[in-house]
Amino acid sequence: MNHPMRRDEFLSEDNSNHVAGNVPGRPSLRFSLLAVLLSLVYLAAVQLTIGLRPEHVFLVSLFDVGLLAHPASGRVMRALAIFLVFGILYDSLKIVPNYQVAAVDIEGLYNLELQLFGIVDSGMPRTPNEYLHAHASAALDLISGLFYLNWVSVPILFGVYLYVVDKRRYIDFGLVFLLVNILGFIGYYLHPAAPPWYVDQYGFTLHTGVFGSAAELVRFDRLVGLDIFQGIYTRNSNVFAAVPSLHSAYPVVVLWFAIKQLRHKHRSAYFAVYMMGIWFAAVYSGHHYVIDVILGAAVAVAGILLYEQGLLRIPAVRRWLARYERSISR
Repeated sequence: MNHPMRRDEFLSEDNSNHVAGNVPGRPSLRFSLLAVLLSLVYLAAVQLTIGLRPEHVFLVSLFDVGLLAHPASGRVMRALAIFLVFGILYDSLKIVPNYQVAAVDIEGLYNLELQLFGIVDSGMPRTPNEYLHAHASAALDLISGLFYLNWVSVPILFGVYLYVVDKRRYIDFGLVFLLVNILGFIGYYLHPAAPPWYVDQYGFTLHTGVFGSAAELVRFDRLVGLDIFQGIYTRNSNVFAAVPSLHSAYPVVVLWFAIKQLRHKHRSAYFAVYMMGIWFAAVYSGHHYVIDVILGAAVAVAGILLYEQGLLRIPAVRRWLARYERSISR
């Protein structure tokens, strides 16, 4: 193990009972009632704020059933609680859109991108997005689309792998993922910003009622004959969340934990290629500027450092992590 501290430092004195097989059984009636009550309170809060949708009821019901039905499913749901918190926080961003909190950066970000990373093409300065748009190809459409399709699936599958082979490392991965998202969400509110495709379609004028766009990814949809990205992005009602690029942050987190976890370090090269592919696709697709990608990677590094060099040094956090690990282990 390559944890920042020795594994035994995270285990409390009663860990011998866990090792001997004294694991929690079915939840008590009190715990069950509390779980159901909190679920109902959450659903009521959602109804009063952003409006209750069928998927809210389905996911909450699924979580409660899994948590309470059997010890094995309960362990899985406790492990997934990290990502449940992420989902709740992400959904809550709709309560107060970031463009109502601070001014949206449209023209300033575009001009800064042009100044820092502009490319002269046919005598005209262009942003990297504009340059790639002018020199697009079916091959690049396919490659970028395939990479962007996996910006969610690869972190999920890697998380599943960690859960199977090393529960503690899974917790670290999940909490860093959550922390990076929280930092990204803060960035959304401190600096609302329009993506490149917005400038291409609407110029520098602020329109708060527009929905998301698949942008250049629509060409991938045409290649495969499916409305994959159009179906995903046209549902997004807040398009001013381009800085930092969390699409670009997630691969950094995956690569970091792959380097720490994989016994054969050269296999981490696959995740490095994945990271670079996501970064290229973010710019090629018109969803992010190079600036967004750099800031996304920086947020990932900040989240990793904050967790490993900050939170893990707090004794109370270490004790909580030990209890959490036991609660999701056999």
